Amino acid sequence: MASSASSTADGVAVVGSGLIGRSWAMLFASGGFRVKLYDIEQQQVTGALDTIRKEMKLLEQSGALKGSLGAEEQLALISGCSDLREAVEGTVHIQECVPENLELKQQLFAQLDQIVDGNVVLSSSSSCLLPSKLFAGLVHVRQCLVAHPVNPPYHVPLVELVPHPETAPATMARTYALMRQIGQSPVRILKEVDGFALNRLQYALIGEAWRLVEAGIVSPGDLDLVMSDGLGLRYAFIGPLETMHLNAEGMLSYCDRYREGMKRVLKTFGPIPEFSGAVAEKVHQAMCVKVPDDPGPWLAASDTLLPWRARRWKAGPPPLLTVPHTWGCHSRTWVGGLLSPCLPSSPPHPQAIGRANRQVLPLIFKVITWGYILQPVIVILNCFNLQQNVFIIRFWSLAEDSPGPRF
Repeated sequence: MASSASSTADGVAVVGSGLIGRSWAMLFASGGFRVKLYDIEQQQVTGALDTIRKEMKLLEQSGALKGSLGAEEQLALISGCSDLREAVEGTVHIQECVPENLELKQQLFAQLDQIVDGNVVLSSSSSCLLPSKLFAGLVHVRQCLVAHPVNPPYHVPLVELVPHPETAPATMARTYALMRQIGQSPVRILKEVDGFALNRLQYALIGEAWRLVEAGIVSPGDLDLVMSDGLGLRYAFIGPLETMHLNAEGMLSYCDRYREGMKRVLKTFGPIPEFSGAVAEKVHQAMCVKVPDDPGPWLAASDTLLPWRARRWKAGPPPLLTVPHTWGCHSRTWVGGLLSPCLPSSPPHPQAIGRANRQVLPLIFKVITWGYILQPVIVILNCFNLQQNVFIIRFWSLAEDSPGPRF
């Protein structure tokens, strides 16, 4: 039986050795947990362990390896097996990472339900399947929840914790603490809803983006710029609700000031798009100009450390960079001619971006004057270590002059 009282009380089982499963294994190992990576075929497990080794070595070489242990120490914590009972023996947490198929996941959890005792958390990586369907009829339902990571999990810290209606509060609390321990940023979804929080926000954005392109209001390329060079830069630091709060004398003031404008615009939103046909082809062609639809040959000529979408950075530095952690600090920085000599010649690692949000931003004063909205504030950070002395100027606009709703 899998038990937290076993001799391997810090054991974690990861069921499924694809991208998500490998990422979870690396994350748990970075926190010092012994990890058993399971898949139905030993060949798949062996291949996954080889990939993990390569990725960890590259992460260590680039200074982006998570945790206090070195790559070899973390790799020593990860083993593989193709026997499910063996995989979950002595674990405190089981993270399911099989394909997003309800029937397949239900079958797996039914198997696990017969193996585990009352001390193990049964967690699914599902991105949108409801816990009430995933864990229906299980004896250990109070130990079940969804822990939905954001792809790629090793580089993006958010994890949505979604309970079954019968999930015990202690199960949520334990999983929340575990996610924090391995460096992730868990959020509690208080009750299940289709799509959880992240995908509901994402689909709302995608839906309106598609409608704008379909109506001929904006091109696919410019639509993406609205996010990557506009909203995305702001939301990388603060969420939509905090943005509202900062764009007026608090949230109540914002709602009083912009309520009618927001309602007017929201009423113009159209029906749910079909995401097919001529518009899909138009968007596809526009995206292929920037990124190939088959990244295989592109990746073959490059390293495989980062997700293929990050390869776009190789074409030239993006407007928003992160100072490498080897410089002794982390900060998102607007790139200008003045700062060019101070910035690295190679693009930042996505993990450093997440680390910037977690470590540096709390150190930056959020200056708010109640009664007036501050114009752009210049924050100067002086970063020291033995190798570099770097001054970073970060322009943080808390407000614009436009009278309309500002998200």
